[in-house]
Formats: sequence, C-alpha cells, structure tokens
Amino acid sequence: LDANSQKQEAEWKEKAIKELEDEQLQKTKANRAAEEAFVNDIDQFFPGTEWENVAWLCNFNPKSRKQAKDISQRCSVLISLKQAPLVH
Repeated sequence: LDANSQKQEAEWKEKAIKELEDEQLQKTKANRAAEEAFVNDIDQFFPGTEWENVAWLCNFNPKSRKQAKDISQRCSVLISLKQAPLVH
C-alpha cells in the first residue's frame, strides 16, 4: 500500500510539473503573439495623431476591457494632460 501510494504520488507530481510547464509555454506564446500584434499596430501610427494613439491604447470601450488590466488611472492622467498640457 505504501509503495503504491508513493508511486502514485510521484506520478501526480510529474504530471503536475508537466502541466505547469505546458501552461507557462502557452502563456509565453500568447504573450509573444500579442506583442507582435501590438508592435505591428504601433508601426501604423503617424506623427500628429498622438492623442488618437493614446485613446486607442487606453481602449475606452468597457466591454473589451473586462479581462484586461486596470489602466484607468493611467488613462485619466493622460486625459488630464491633454486638457491641460505641461508648459515647456
């Protein structure tokens, strides 16, 4: 009984380690794909359209932001800078 349970526990540990490694690999691939898409979108920006780019990056559509990180504070700072720009 002890030998069987130890063997089973070792198998579970190996399986868990493999699952964690696979999950990490999938996340890495997804991050790379998202980064490539972001870089491709950034390349399309033109000088003089900075605030349109800021609005695009802030993504003000609440439906698509549900699973994204909360960047509302950063977006509010950018909007306040647009309304009252810093003087050089």
